[in-house]
Formats: sequence, C-alpha cells, structure tokens
Amino acid sequence: MFLTFLTFLPLAGAFALVFIPRENEKTIKQTALGVALADFLLSLSLYGEFDTTTAKMQFEYSTPWIESWGINYHVGLDGISLLLFILTTFLTAFSILASWEVKKYLKEYMIAMLALGTGMLGVFIAMDFFLFYVFWEFQLIPMYLIIGVWGGPRRIYAAVKFFLYTAVGSLLMLVAIIWIYFIIFEQTGTRTTDILYITEHLNVNLSTQKWLFMAFFLAFAIKVPMFPFHTWLPDAHVEAPTAGSIILAGVLLKMGTYGFLRFNLPLFPHACNDLLPYIGWLSVIGIIYGALVAMVQEDLKKLVAYSSVSHLGFVMLGIFAFNEYGLQGALLQNLNHGVSTSALFLLVGMIYDRRHTRLISEFGGLSKPMPKYAICFMIIALSSIGLPGMNGFVGEFLVLIGMFQTDAMLATFATSGVILAACYILWMFQRVMFLECKNPKNENLKDMDLRETVLIVPMIILVFWIGIFPRTFTKTFDASVAHLASKVNPDNFRPGGHKKDEHGGHSEHAELPQEIVQIVQSKK
Repeated sequence: MFLTFLTFLPLAGAFALVFIPRENEKTIKQTALGVALADFLLSLSLYGEFDTTTAKMQFEYSTPWIESWGINYHVGLDGISLLLFILTTFLTAFSILASWEVKKYLKEYMIAMLALGTGMLGVFIAMDFFLFYVFWEFQLIPMYLIIGVWGGPRRIYAAVKFFLYTAVGSLLMLVAIIWIYFIIFEQTGTRTTDILYITEHLNVNLSTQKWLFMAFFLAFAIKVPMFPFHTWLPDAHVEAPTAGSIILAGVLLKMGTYGFLRFNLPLFPHACNDLLPYIGWLSVIGIIYGALVAMVQEDLKKLVAYSSVSHLGFVMLGIFAFNEYGLQGALLQNLNHGVSTSALFLLVGMIYDRRHTRLISEFGGLSKPMPKYAICFMIIALSSIGLPGMNGFVGEFLVLIGMFQTDAMLATFATSGVILAACYILWMFQRVMFLECKNPKNENLKDMDLRETVLIVPMIILVFWIGIFPRTFTKTFDASVAHLASKVNPDNFRPGGHKKDEHGGHSEHAELPQEIVQIVQSKK
C-alpha cells in the first residue's frame, strides 16, 4: 500500500489545490512544492528497504479490480523500475521549484504538474497491462496541457503533434495487449492481464512474436524517441516551458526505454534477437544523426533536444546488447540522461528568463557577468559529453563494452557519437560563455540567485556521485539485469545453445523457434 500512497500523493495534492483561492499564489506554490518534496523524501525509503540480491518484484500489492476480465490493481517495483520511480519523484519536485516564476494560470499549472507526477509514477509501478495502459494514457493529458497552455508561440502545434504521435503508437500497443489477452486465455484458460503471469506463460511462435514486438516497438520507439520517430521531440521541447522540458527529458522519454526492458525483451526474446541488426543500426543512426543536427542548431533548446536523440540512442544500444554490461549501461545512462539533460534545460531556461531569447548568436562572454552560472554550465556540459569522473562516462562506457561483445561494428560506429557530442557541446559552450561580449544586453546580467543555486547544486552532486561511486546505483539493478540477460541472451536461442527449463535444469532446445529445432534435429 505504501507504493500506492506514494503514487497518488501528488494527485491528492492536486485535488487539494482546487480548494485554494487562485489569488493566494504563495500558498499554491508552497502546497505544490511541499507535496512533491514529501513524495520524494518518502520515496527514498524504498531505496533503503530494497533487497538488491533478488530479481523478484518488491513492495507488491494486488487486489481484484475488474474480476470478470481478470484485471487486478497490481503494483510493485524491481531493480529495473526502482531508480526511475525515485528519479520521477525528484524531478517532479525539481520542476515545481523551477516553475516559481510562472504567473499565467498558476493554480491550474501546479494542478497539471502534480497530476502528471501521478501518471508518470503509475507507469513504473503497474504490474497489470490494463493498469499500465491507463497510466500510460493518463500522463499524456497534463503534459499536453502544459505544452499547449504554458508553452511558446507555436505551442498548439507542438502539443497536438506530441499527442498525436504518442496516441498512434499507444493504440497499436493496445491492440497487442488485447491480442496477448486472448492468446493467454486460449493457452491457459485463464483470463488475466497480469504482466508477471503473462511473461511466465506466453508461448507464441516467432512470426507472432514479431508482430506483437512491432506493435509495442512503435509505441516505445516514439516515446524514446528513436530515429526516425523523433520529429515530435524538438517542437515539444522548444515550445514547452522550462519545467515541461525537464519532465519530458528526465522522465517521459524514459518510459519508452522502460517499456523495452519491461515488455519487449522478456515477452518476445526470439523476435528481439531476430530484429537486433535493424534496431541496432537505427540506434546508431540516431546517435550520429542527433549529434550532427545538434551541431548546427542556433537555438540552445533545440540543441539540447537533439542531443537527447543522440544520448537515448546509446540507451537503446545498451538494451539490445543483450548482456549484463549493456543492460547495466542502459539503465545507468537512463538515470544519467535524466540528471544531465534536465540540468541543461534548467540552465537554458535561466538565461531565457533574463534575455527572452535562446539564440546562441545573441550571447557571448557570459562568463564575466555570470561566473557562477558559467561554472555550473561547464560541469553539466562536461557530464553530458561523458568526461571520466562524471556520470555520463560510466553509462556510455558500459554500453559500448556490452555492444562490443554483441556486435563490434555497431559499437565502433556508435563511438563516433561520443566525439561528436564533445564537438557540439564544447562549441556551444565557447560561443555562449567565452567569445567577446558584443551585445550590451549581456553586460549586466544577474548571476544565479539563491533559488536557482538550490536547484542546480543537487544535480552537480549527482553528476559526481554517479561518476565516482556508480556502485551506489548499479547494485540496485544487478540482480534484475542478470535475470533479464539470461532470458534474452542470444546464446539461448542459437543451435547448440542451452536454456534453463522451468525446473532449473537445461533443455537443449527449450522454447526455440520450430525452424531452428528442425535444422538442429536434421544435423543430428
């Protein structure tokens, strides 16, 4: 029940805001921030109580919901979702504090932010397909409103594009969920949408796996976003308010990568292995394409947005390495991206509030009037590049090691993304901070105030903490990663490979596609 309390606490806070008069702006801000901070601090207890030695679901709670359809309210966390859950509570509070200067429809804005928090948290705890889909769709509504009401000049276009892209992918995923529901009923006689039960009992041939895989793939690839499904992202980021961009980059994109880890890999392992070359090359193209397009951007926010396409390509590459190094790197890079890119969007928002422009050409020499800002920007920029000793290095290093073991050519091409990242980040930093200050509007800019310093310092601490002591974080998902890798490792599906059966023994052809079984038997 504690997990349910943490998930719905932000929504309860949003409901409480309804009864506060809109003219009491200070009370509205303090209530929203207080609820979000309480949720984050309470969520930290999950880390302390989490058993890192098991891959089983923890903090589980299940109760019947729609019994005639076999739908339960079933929630839980494992190593794959724990850090994402805590990151969500942290960034929700972080985003509300970053929204302190919002004036337009403040009450409605804070309600939307808190409701969005519940929607995002629900995605990571749902252990029932129906419940997962409800949360997955629910979080679209407040984000659509945040972009469409509080965004920039082209906010309506960006909000509609964001909603349509995600909704199309979601509908195909719903079709796949219904298909799986009837397959399980036909095979076991049980009406259920329980994710753990279905993962254990789903048994379909390779062709069906591919169709189901592609339905889930489209929903999650759009959310990541992978190339070529990324075109909604730059518009959404540029038009969204600063806090909206932070939530988009820090949490919403992670729902796509989480979906691959939670559903595609354990449910469709044969299809994953069969489609690895295509997804691997799409990931590499995304890494290089995102970096090259970021390099030519004149808008700071667009540059950071395209950098997300590149960085999330590394996460996808790690996921489809199908080994422990790659999966560990993907999960850690998920966390790293949530920290570094959220901090970059915050820093861009700070100078936008001062100058009301994000064009790189409008800046130059900001290190003189804003030395504290320049130092913080430099640290976060270097972490995004992947400088050793900072968070980005550990994640990318593990991903590349994992992919080198699976496909050395893919890993070699992906490495160029690290070099390109250094090019576009450092060039941007030089033009904004160190060139001659030719624009008089930049000469007297105020440096970071107390609220902005309080916001950025935790991010800097996390950058070095993850970079120097990554074990603090990786130990939470070691067991889950080992379990997932054993399910999807290519060696389990190759002729001559062995796969453990349900009783712990080894079955030479367990769950192999029929075509492979026939080939192996003919050789015997």
